[in-house]
Amino acid sequence: MTHSRPIATISAAAARELTDAAAAAAAEIGVPMCIAVTCAAGNLIYFQRMDGAPLLSTDIAINKAYTAAGFGMATHAWHEFIKNDPPLLHGIVHTDRLVTFGGGYPVKEEGAVIGGFGISGGHYHQDMEVATKALAAVGLAAE
Repeated sequence: MTHSRPIATISAAAARELTDAAAAAAAEIGVPMCIAVTCAAGNLIYFQRMDGAPLLSTDIAINKAYTAAGFGMATHAWHEFIKNDPPLLHGIVHTDRLVTFGGGYPVKEEGAVIGGFGISGGHYHQDMEVATKALAAVGLAAE
């Protein structure tokens, strides 16, 4: 009997490709952003803070990627998930590093979470736009 299992995770090269695609998408809309990619376990693999991106967006982008990797769902889905559930609404939002607004997406390959992707710097709708464009540019789906 084996006591371990292999865990697929995003490569550093793929993380950089995704980050570069996000920076290009952010430049297209003229909003400098912070861009983070984590492994499947939520540990930071690659990060870029574009010139002029807000300082506070650094941790927000990293935490969006962490949240998306940790739960395997996009950060914008959290609002709908908790809004009518008082114990979650008033409890889980106090969990360190949990982000409950848009801009974070799980990175999946063949249905398995291989990483997290977080964008911060604009309104969360802009963050989502940049993230979905970047994911599409590298052949991944935004879920």
